[in-house]
Amino acid sequence: MEIILASGSPRRKALLESLKWKFTVVVPDTDEKIMDGERPEESAERLAREKAEAVGAKYFQLPVVAADTVVEIEGNIFGKPRNEDEAFEMLSALQGRIHRVITGVALLKEGRMISRREITRVFFRKLDREEIKTYIDMENCLDKAGGYAIQGRGALLIEKIEGCYFNVVGLPLSLLSSMFQSSGWPLSEQWRCL
Repeated sequence: MEIILASGSPRRKALLESLKWKFTVVVPDTDEKIMDGERPEESAERLAREKAEAVGAKYFQLPVVAADTVVEIEGNIFGKPRNEDEAFEMLSALQGRIHRVITGVALLKEGRMISRREITRVFFRKLDREEIKTYIDMENCLDKAGGYAIQGRGALLIEKIEGCYFNVVGLPLSLLSSMFQSSGWPLSEQWRCL
């Protein structure tokens, strides 16, 4: 099966490549704005659906996968920081605390939309101002929800997680696999798609 990945995220692309699935990347032209009063779970799932619909309008003959990840701590929702100052504020708010990473996943196949969400609790280590600044200097924080990535250098920010690691990277693979399975692509065939 060939898939359209409606995402410009290099991390989502790398995760699908690790499965050896055939796919093409098409970056959606959507506004990733979180609406006032919207719960983070609703926001992530809505944004994923909007991305899938935007790309699916042009590529309706193939299944379209889209995702959106947000970070939530005590009711505050963090998407991607707009600049390094905002990344510093986000990382300062997360340090030494527990937050949730919520990814909405949408699958548009044959005109039918399926959307789900995955939630992982992340335990951030305590950081001082210099450590946060150094991380921002060393890492491109502007394309990552919450201003960090769990993989690479960002692994040193995390004490532990409860839930799906791949969700924190940006695409919960087991959830996506089960969505494909419910849409008629069995797990045994997902492994044979080389």
